[in-house]
Amino acid sequence: MGHPDPIAFTIFGIDIRWYGILIAFGMLLAVFLSCRRAPRHGITDEDVLDIAIWMLPVGVIGARFYYVIFNLDYYKTLSSMLDIRGGGLAIHGGLIFSAITIFVICRRKKLDPLNVLDLFIPTVALAQSIGRWGNFFNGEAHGGPTDLPWGIIVDGVKVHPTFLYESIWCLLLFFALSWFNNNKRYANGQTFSLYCIFYSLERFLVESLRTDSLMIGPFRQAQVISICAIILGIFLYRYVSVNRRIETPEKQ
Repeated sequence: MGHPDPIAFTIFGIDIRWYGILIAFGMLLAVFLSCRRAPRHGITDEDVLDIAIWMLPVGVIGARFYYVIFNLDYYKTLSSMLDIRGGGLAIHGGLIFSAITIFVICRRKKLDPLNVLDLFIPTVALAQSIGRWGNFFNGEAHGGPTDLPWGIIVDGVKVHPTFLYESIWCLLLFFALSWFNNNKRYANGQTFSLYCIFYSLERFLVESLRTDSLMIGPFRQAQVISICAIILGIFLYRYVSVNRRIETPEKQ
């Protein structure tokens, strides 16, 4: 199976690509579900929207900036750097910039940033699951050659659909984190910590199959960041479990 036409439709001579549609849909769905879950965290819908209206554009800018920084040999002009319709967003950049935005806004609103991260992070995994299909339409973020029956055809070669592996994992992660967040006694920060650990574990493994990895010297940068995130997640989970009061959903 090859990848389909990346262009969904054309309006006023401008091609609207599935890549952008799927990413935008994933983001909007994440915000909607976060608003639904907000009362459980003692957070208002207004606070969720106030955070999202900053977090989403900053996250996209961060994802693009991160990708461009590791591809400066390719992006020679400002216009090429700003053109994201054909792909080129690094999820780690988006996550880092979004987390920083949450911490800044929470400080102004006097909210617990770890509580807010716990609120958003399950739906972030869902948005990733949806957005990864944009890579399928663009014929990117795939692995090397394979004989497996679920391989896809790219440029006449059957390859690993690594976007699919991550999409399935992130969907399962959404359900698992939502269950943990809704039904278990927990300290603020534990849900976010589990995301750091389990998403990074998957990304480290799947990244080894990809053929388009961003590099830090001889190392795949996504694997380096994943190792750092796993260590951070383990440390943070242990820290908040010992030093923070255990909450129940009803008390949030």
